[in-house]
Amino acid sequence: MCGKWFCSGSGGNGHALEHHKQLGYPLAVKLGTITPDGADVYSFDEEEAVLDPHLAKHLAHFGIDMLQMHGTENGVMDNEVKPRVSEWEIIQETGLKLKPMFGSGYTGIRNQGNSSYLSTVMQVIFSIPEFQRAYVGNLTRIFDYAPLDPTHDFSTQMAKLGHGLLSGLYSKPPVKCELIEQVMTEEHKLQPKGITTRMFKAFISRWHTEFSSNRQQDAQEFFLHLIGLAERNSIGSENPTDVFRFLVEERTQCCQSRKVRYTERVDYIMQLPVAMEAAINKDDLIAYELKRREAESSKRPPPEIVRARIPFSACLQAFTEPENVDDFWSSALQAKSAGVMTSRFASFPEYLVIQIKKFTFGLDWVPKKLDVAVEMPDVLDVNHLRAKGLQPGEEELPNIAPPIVIPDDPKDRFRNHFMEAPDIDESSVMQLAEMGFPLEACRKAVYYTGSMGAELAFNWIIAHMEDPDFAEPLNIPGCAAASAQPSYELQAQINLPPEEIVALITSMGFQRKHAIQALRATNNNLERALDWIFSHPECEDEADNTSQSVDDENNPQSNGILTDNEPEGPRVKDGNGRYELLAFISHIGTSTMSGHYVCHIKKEGRWVIYNDHKVSASERPPKDLGYLYFYHRIAC
Repeated sequence: MCGKWFCSGSGGNGHALEHHKQLGYPLAVKLGTITPDGADVYSFDEEEAVLDPHLAKHLAHFGIDMLQMHGTENGVMDNEVKPRVSEWEIIQETGLKLKPMFGSGYTGIRNQGNSSYLSTVMQVIFSIPEFQRAYVGNLTRIFDYAPLDPTHDFSTQMAKLGHGLLSGLYSKPPVKCELIEQVMTEEHKLQPKGITTRMFKAFISRWHTEFSSNRQQDAQEFFLHLIGLAERNSIGSENPTDVFRFLVEERTQCCQSRKVRYTERVDYIMQLPVAMEAAINKDDLIAYELKRREAESSKRPPPEIVRARIPFSACLQAFTEPENVDDFWSSALQAKSAGVMTSRFASFPEYLVIQIKKFTFGLDWVPKKLDVAVEMPDVLDVNHLRAKGLQPGEEELPNIAPPIVIPDDPKDRFRNHFMEAPDIDESSVMQLAEMGFPLEACRKAVYYTGSMGAELAFNWIIAHMEDPDFAEPLNIPGCAAASAQPSYELQAQINLPPEEIVALITSMGFQRKHAIQALRATNNNLERALDWIFSHPECEDEADNTSQSVDDENNPQSNGILTDNEPEGPRVKDGNGRYELLAFISHIGTSTMSGHYVCHIKKEGRWVIYNDHKVSASERPPKDLGYLYFYHRIAC
């Protein structure tokens, strides 16, 4: 246990690093890798593997003859062969001779300091043809119509990153003559390859407290954050996130009346619980736990890791099981009752994203990660999870809202019969509003999630973006603040964008009404408003035919916005439920706030590992240790 620490803080005592700091010896050679052809040499200064042109001479100083050495498959000596069991080694395929890959689609991304969560998600995103076509295929048009400051334009930054990953210009094999020259001059050092994402990360994490920091983040949360940005910036153009969107049918049943209610919601990820009770190696787990405790008490090195092996079918079964509904109010009984809810697919997306819920809380409410291996299938069939709607013999729950509970407090006897305005966390509201969402939608999201933070409110926004009343003001029956409507003059002051921005747009030749409409739709962002105007010429034609005044624009009945016919519902790409594994993202570490991410993507019939700037052909893709899995629909 004297090796180096892993990113999670585990894996050793760091004695080698201390030795380097004290004595200054720069290189470490892994003994089990020494062969007549070379060895694995690690540089403490570069913090990566290097080539030593005088390796034979250096080893001879210690009495080691390279010509007599034979390496082993696992990188250790023959008399101490140990299988790779640590998560770090398996996921990164340590010890295997991975062949580097070059060219289009095989460009790495340099780590900017705990940015692997962003790199892995973007590598998978730009392996999907719809995203390639939307941003890289339209590169010329996006650049031609880019705003004055392209650093704050989503489409420009996506196109720039996609071009860097797919062009092949930044992923070229080293020239042989250059390598020979570097070795002869004793200056050979592995140069970092790939592209940087500083500008993209700065834009994508703008106004987001966590993603703008240098801490490691949850790849699943970043994926949803990216989906939300793409949704808002795809107005009037192709929306590539349609390939992930699907409808979930939730069936809620009152246990007493047996009546049911069917509702639908939008989602982008299928979250699978880990069924620990279904582990197929329970005896090995019990024996390992006993050995670990004995080693801990006697201060000996811990035994080899034994992780729980969970069948995928058990996780899928846990997903389909009914779950209790907390604080369920039955409209049939007009009272609180016990309720259960089951979820099914109302539509199947083109790409199904599955999250294995490895991160949970212990008995002491400390976050922890389940070290499990889930046997994920290469071909997945979930057609049996298709929603069937109201079945014969089922009776629906009445569509009655629960009553408003007015607190019986003597101090309130002099107040009117209306409830007070709801207590809403304004800091969460402003954090969401700064991300570009309508202010009223942010207030509703925070209210309906119980002011439990911006993260839960963001998930509510993603699930309700297609609602017809998404941007309508929060209206709570019985609430005094909601029942008291402001005057037209006050509402006009609230709804009107800043006059200086309106004047700037009208000075470009656009009509005032069209300028106000564009600014409202883009949260008063000048560059986005100009893009919105160019992508909505039909609204300008309608504005030419109207003679309403500014006061009429702010009439609550019309809300001052000219819209087309109400959409029938969210856009989904439904089809059959048979999928093939395309990619998976794995997490190394004990927490989403630390560790490292690596992704494997299947390209041209073979698996490729993307580990920051290193892109190689995978030898043993660890499909059972993934965190996020991306499946592509199989055409019938």
